[in-house]
Amino acid sequence: MENTEETKKKFNPTPYILGVIGIVLIVFITKKVIYAMHNEDTDNSQIQCYINPIVPKVAGFVEEIRIDDNVYVHKGDTLVRIDDRDLKLQVKKAEVALANAVANVDLARSSESSTAASVNVANKDISPAQSAIDAAQVRLWQAQQDYDRFKRLLELGSGTQQQFDNAKAAKDLAEKQLEQTQKSVAAYQARLAASSSNVAVSANNIKVAQIQVEQRQEELDLAKLNLSYATIVAPCDGYVSKKNVQPGQLVAVGQNLFAIVDESEIWVIANFKETQIEKMKVGQKVKIEVDAYPGKEFEGTIQSLQAATGSMFALLPPDNATGNFVKVVQRVPVKIIIEKNQNKDFPLRAGMNVKAIVKVS
Repeated sequence: MENTEETKKKFNPTPYILGVIGIVLIVFITKKVIYAMHNEDTDNSQIQCYINPIVPKVAGFVEEIRIDDNVYVHKGDTLVRIDDRDLKLQVKKAEVALANAVANVDLARSSESSTAASVNVANKDISPAQSAIDAAQVRLWQAQQDYDRFKRLLELGSGTQQQFDNAKAAKDLAEKQLEQTQKSVAAYQARLAASSSNVAVSANNIKVAQIQVEQRQEELDLAKLNLSYATIVAPCDGYVSKKNVQPGQLVAVGQNLFAIVDESEIWVIANFKETQIEKMKVGQKVKIEVDAYPGKEFEGTIQSLQAATGSMFALLPPDNATGNFVKVVQRVPVKIIIEKNQNKDFPLRAGMNVKAIVKVS
């Protein structure tokens, strides 16, 4: 009995315990080393998705709200209606202005037709008047010949004074008729020139009136567009979040009313240290562990690596040229696309913290 008790007292389990602990540590360190050789991970990661702010494009009082916080909406669904009575009046006003502009075009075209008719009449009047000038010149020539002949006869004593007086009267009359005819032709030509000028003016008036029609049409289109803005529709499928609008509220252009979270495409922005990205490439597979779902893994793929570190986009980016240089390991954002339809029982929300594990080899 004494020998047995002495044997028990001499047995020391400490070496065995230390041996087991050593083996466990070796296995643990070995696994860590192997893991580190083939993987890079970071828990500086968050889930991201498109968040579309809903802002009105026209000011007015809110007439109707058809949504509430966290409800799901489809693209094209009516979300909010703004009182559009003043916008409808603007459309009516623009329609009246367009109608007046179209009427002005018709009036200008009618004036052009009337002026063109005046040109035709003037052209028709000039031709007979020109013929009358030719006839008057012939009569004047004949009267001049008779005058000269009777003048010589009178000087020779072979003619009578009466014959000379008659010839002189005929010549004077022919001169007056030619002068009168020339004045008539000049008047016709002046009227033709004025009518031709009026034709050009009328054509220019038509162009101006047509430009006004185009301007009024654009004003009408703008008024109709503003009227359509009074009905705010969903730009995409998603969940309504941060609703900040009430019926009867006066909203301004660009005011943030609420947001729609579009979960049709979800990705992870993982901020890896610059010392971790040496072996990272686009297309590598990624395991994603979400803090909200312990034990659940999601599959993803690297889509891109940002072209600059996160600090370069800070409000006050570091300037190492100032002389106060302290070397700090920088973070490079990596965009990881999460594969769709993995498990609908574990919904992912923007902003959730995750751990991204990239298999680099």
